[in-house]
Amino acid sequence: MKQFAIIGLGNFGYYLATHLYEKGHDVLAIDKDPNLVQKIKDHVTHAVVADATDSKTMDSLSIHEMDASVVCIGTDLGASIHTTLILKDVGARQVYAKAITETHGRILRKVGAQEILFPEKDLAISLAERLHNPSLLDYLPFFEGYSIIELKPKESFLGKELKELDLINKYGVQVIAVKKVTSGKLFMIPTGKHVLKGDEVMILLGPNDGLDLLRQK
Repeated sequence: MKQFAIIGLGNFGYYLATHLYEKGHDVLAIDKDPNLVQKIKDHVTHAVVADATDSKTMDSLSIHEMDASVVCIGTDLGASIHTTLILKDVGARQVYAKAITETHGRILRKVGAQEILFPEKDLAISLAERLHNPSLLDYLPFFEGYSIIELKPKESFLGKELKELDLINKYGVQVIAVKKVTSGKLFMIPTGKHVLKGDEVMILLGPNDGLDLLRQK
């Protein structure tokens, strides 16, 4: 079990906090709006009405003991930036912060956030990729120029061993896992002898141009 502080209980913060709690983690939910705190109090470990831009208040909540803190404040950019700075001042171990724009994200990183989240942007890109290619089951930006995707094997791939497909040499793409659609069972780092079946999907890591070529094949 890990400990997380979720700051800002709009839709993004609410679903993040409640899902982490459902997964068995200790979740501290923080917002200055009593109504939002009341709404979530039965679905997290602790829910507190507090001003996250007040350093004394945040220090009193033992934020430094948390495995990670997530700033989910969206529209109030000043509060978002100030809260991120306060978290670093009180010794937060790992700080994630939601950003609305690229500029907002750059500022958050400069004041101490280790990872910047663009939930609307990432969701929009993921949907656009799936609409662009219906055979694409899922899409996750990895780092610039690379992605992780789930892809149904082409008909011509079925019944063949991964080493026979030779995706790494043909496209620069690595099969990092194979997942059974029916059971959800995951085969991590499959060997070259793994034979692809009709009820499986490939989870691929590679450069975007190589993944595009493979999807168009």
